[in-house]
Amino acid sequence: MILPIYIYGQPVLRKVAKDIPEDFEQLPQLINDMFVTLDESEGIGLAAPQVGKDIRVVVIDLNVLAEDMPEYKDFRKAFINPHIEEYDDSETDTMEEGCLSLPGIHEKVTRPTRIRVTYEDADRNHHDEWVDGYLARVMQHEFDHLDGKMFIDRISAFRKQMIKSKLKALLQGRYRCGYRTKAAPQK
Repeated sequence: MILPIYIYGQPVLRKVAKDIPEDFEQLPQLINDMFVTLDESEGIGLAAPQVGKDIRVVVIDLNVLAEDMPEYKDFRKAFINPHIEEYDDSETDTMEEGCLSLPGIHEKVTRPTRIRVTYEDADRNHHDEWVDGYLARVMQHEFDHLDGKMFIDRISAFRKQMIKSKLKALLQGRYRCGYRTKAAPQK
């Protein structure tokens, strides 16, 4: 089922998500629905808060990048209860990022190129590994959502001021995108 993507201003996007217990029966269906939603919206990553759930689940599909980055061919994975344990700040990279919850906004964000993460896979097997390159960037972007953060929190005050009118438009429900959304509640 295609789920609506929650847009900037939705309170769930600013909540710290909870770890998922072992007995969470709806998890396989939620993961499936999140992948269907990701495919429909043509994104590469989606965190549960972006579909209105304050739990720690992220889906990432980098297969679309396989032509330019062959190492990501058939990369389609769910991450359950993920946490970034350590940042290797010895090398950073600045790249433009966008977000399904911030349609029409793209900004350059600097992030470490290598991180240590812990998570469970879809079979609930535990992993503790170092990740680098583009996957590390995507994980940082998506895992930020689980901690109530968005990529605009990582840009300069000057750049944030420059996109203020775009953020206000999102808060007012004035945006266009080609996927199902749930706009911020109007006050």
